Amino acid sequence: MKKISLLLILVTSVLSAGGYKIPEVSLNAVALSAANVAHNKSSDAAYYNPANMVFMKDEASLEFTLSYIGLSEIDYKGSHQYSAGLGGAFVPNVDTHSQKEDFLIPSFFYVSPKIDGVRFGFAMVVPAGLSKRWEDQPAESASEEFTLETVELNPSVAFPMNDDLALALGFRAIYSKGIVKAQLPGVMSQDMDGDSVDFGFNVALSYKATDDLELAVTYRSKIDLEVEGDADLFYSPGGTIDPVRNVDVSVEVPVAAQLNVALAYTFPTKTTFEFVYERTYWSSYSSLNFNYEDPTAEAVFGTSKPKDWDDTNSFRFGITQELDKLTLMAGCVIDETPVPEETLAYELPDSDSVSVSFGGRYQVNEKLSTGMAALYSMREDRKVTNDTLNGEFTDSSVLIVSVGLEYKF
Repeated sequence: MKKISLLLILVTSVLSAGGYKIPEVSLNAVALSAANVAHNKSSDAAYYNPANMVFMKDEASLEFTLSYIGLSEIDYKGSHQYSAGLGGAFVPNVDTHSQKEDFLIPSFFYVSPKIDGVRFGFAMVVPAGLSKRWEDQPAESASEEFTLETVELNPSVAFPMNDDLALALGFRAIYSKGIVKAQLPGVMSQDMDGDSVDFGFNVALSYKATDDLELAVTYRSKIDLEVEGDADLFYSPGGTIDPVRNVDVSVEVPVAAQLNVALAYTFPTKTTFEFVYERTYWSSYSSLNFNYEDPTAEAVFGTSKPKDWDDTNSFRFGITQELDKLTLMAGCVIDETPVPEETLAYELPDSDSVSVSFGGRYQVNEKLSTGMAALYSMREDRKVTNDTLNGEFTDSSVLIVSVGLEYKF
C-alpha cells in the first residue's frame, strides 16, 4: 500500500547525474563540454579549478554567463503496471510524452588579484535543475510535474606550493527548492513544496609539468541533502478519500562525490588539447528513506525505497585555438547514466549520452572579452523492463546556448 512520495521525486531529480546535472555552467564549459579544468585561464577557474587562479595574470577578473537550456519531449511506448496501492491495474498500450522545458540560467565568477601570493575566488552557479511534466495517465500518477531550482555559492582560496604546484580549498553552500505534483483522479493526489540549505567542500591541485603540459585533479565532496517540506496528500482506500494536509516531511539523501583528473597540452600553434576523466560516486545512493510526522501519511506514503545507483564515468575532450583577438573552442563528452533498469521511471527516464559543443571568445579590448557557445546532448533510446514499466523511452535531447562577458581590471 506504499507508494512513491513527493520527496522521492524531488530528490531523484536532484541526484540525476547523467540526465539533469548541469556541469556546463560557464561560456568556456559549454564550448568545451566542461573539458576546461587543467588549462583554465578564465574567471570560471574559480569554480572548475580554483588552483589555477595561482597561475593566472595578477589582476582581478569577473565573468557573467547567461545560458538557455532546452529539454526535449521524451516519448514512452510500452505497458504500465500500477502498484497495488493504486489499484494494481495493467495498461497494455501506453503512448505518451513529457512536455518540452525551457530555462534561462545565470552564473557569475570572480578571481581576485594576488594578495601575498594568495588568490581568492567566488562562483555563483546553478549546479542542477529540472522541470519534467507529464499530462497523460499513467505517467501523471508518478510525475504530473516536478520542478527543481538550485543555487550554489562557492568561495575558494588558492595558494602556491612552489613555482609549478598550486593548491586550492573551497566551501560549497547549495540552496534547493522544489515543487512536485502527482495524481491519479479518484485515487490519490500529492502536492508538495520543499527546500534545503546544505554544505560541502572542494579541493583542487594544479601542476605545471612544463610550459606546455598541465595536470590537474579536483574533488567535490559528497553532500547530504536534508530536505524539509510540507505536503498535501489525498488517498482513497476503499473508495473513501482521506485528506492529509500540510504534513511535515523530511528526508536525507547523498549528493555524490565527484573526482576529475585532467591533462592539457599546448602546441606551438597555440592549440590546446584537454582530456578530463570524471568519476561520480553514485553508489552512495543505495536507498532513499523519508519520514512523515503524521502517522496516517507515514503509513500510506512513507517507505524506504532501494535505488542501487552505479558509479559513473564521463570522458571529456576539448580543443582550444588561440588566434589574435579570437579564441575558438570545441568539445565532446561521453556520459554514463547511474540509473539501473530496475529503478528507471517517468520522473527520471535517464540514459547514456554523447554531447558535442563549440564556441568562441572575442577580445574586444585589453580588459573586455565576450563570446557565445552551444552544446547539444544526444541521449540514447532506452528499453526498460521492471515492476512498473515494459517499454522504451525515446527522443531525449538537451540543447544549451550560452553568452558570456568577462572583464579584467
